[in-house]
Amino acid sequence: MGATSLHLFMYPWFALGHLTSYLHLSNKLAQKGHRISFLIPTKTQSKLQTLNLYPDLITFVPIIVPHVDGLPLGAETTSDVPVHLQPLIMTAMDRSESHIELLLRELKPDIVFFDFAHWIPKLVRSLGIRSILYAIVTPLTVYCSSTAHVDNMQQPGSSFPVLSSSSIKLHVHEERALAALKTLNFGSDVLLADRLFTSVSQCDALGFRTCREIEGPYIDDLESHFGKPVFLAGPVIPKSATSTSLEEKWIEWLGRFEAGSVIYCAFGSECFLNKDQFQELVLGLELSGWPFLAALKPPRGAESIEEAFPEGFEDRVQGRGIVHGGWVQQLQILEHPSVGCFITHCGLGSLFEALMNKCQLVLLPHICDQFFNARMMSNILKVGVEVEKGEEDGLFTKESVCKAVKIVMEDDSEVGREVRANHAKLRELLSSEDLESSYIDGFCQNLKDLVG
Repeated sequence: MGATSLHLFMYPWFALGHLTSYLHLSNKLAQKGHRISFLIPTKTQSKLQTLNLYPDLITFVPIIVPHVDGLPLGAETTSDVPVHLQPLIMTAMDRSESHIELLLRELKPDIVFFDFAHWIPKLVRSLGIRSILYAIVTPLTVYCSSTAHVDNMQQPGSSFPVLSSSSIKLHVHEERALAALKTLNFGSDVLLADRLFTSVSQCDALGFRTCREIEGPYIDDLESHFGKPVFLAGPVIPKSATSTSLEEKWIEWLGRFEAGSVIYCAFGSECFLNKDQFQELVLGLELSGWPFLAALKPPRGAESIEEAFPEGFEDRVQGRGIVHGGWVQQLQILEHPSVGCFITHCGLGSLFEALMNKCQLVLLPHICDQFFNARMMSNILKVGVEVEKGEEDGLFTKESVCKAVKIVMEDDSEVGREVRANHAKLRELLSSEDLESSYIDGFCQNLKDLVG
């Protein structure tokens, strides 16, 4: 470890998607010789231990999450509680401020990486430490969520006047969801919009898992609006997954089908559909006629996947369709030659994993950052096709699911041909070893310059 190596402190929002994204970045930085102290809830440490590829450089610092009235005993992360209680996890993190200060005084890191703990910049500045808001969403999402309020924008369905591109349009139901999110009390009686604005305006720099080739104009917008440097880490694709082979039962099942013929559908660890939308989705998969593997959570109000199936569904799709309620190895499934289409909720990690592979993208966003991601993939980069939804109610149908799948899967579709060609070009760019290493090298240099 050279004299120029840094000591970095990671304090992400206690949701597994955020914790794993920060750990993937930590692995890339440790590979370059930097030392990382990674703050993690005590019981969650065992879940992430295997993802730590540099245990000699990445030290997990366990923290007991303070109890907050209304939180179940022992709850540490968002996966331990229903959605409506998640702000209480944030309240618990806010109440850890004095403990975090003691740790920072003891560990003396050069830079603290954080996302929702908006009090971090002020605290670390008093200790002579730099802060970076490392967002696991895109620059576009941060820009739109932390600048003008929704009611100052143009009419729903029209483009954002403040952006460099007019191709980002939100539907009425999406505008409504964004407005509700901004006014959400997100722990300690602080609005989510205020948390974001304080974090962005007070941090020393902004960090993102993305590339200028994908989001150039939005990065420029964010830099000029807030007058902050923006550091790009590149795609940050985890290396560990590719060295682990796919579970035998999935190798056997996928191996029954022709190359590029299977639809894979997954919506991440924290997406729960209503029962009627769950049924429309699986009926849409059935209607497409293609074999499919869907990894889904039971819908709201259902104890299991099976009890939510439409009548007769299992019998009709037997042998060509599986809906699985447990965890699956997503990256390895996307790499399997039989998989030709990925129906995704448009989480950033899932999108990057898909873009690195040959499967075509069908976009079905559920929450605010995913709306922006979907528009970027479909309208700007033109590498995927969105499932049509009702303008007002945001509901999709089995027919709209089937239609989007057919556009990307069938050879005679003009839109499908364009999407496939664009995806192939972007895959080639992102798969370049030089691209990833040059971004990480640039990111590390930015960190050193920040510390000065």
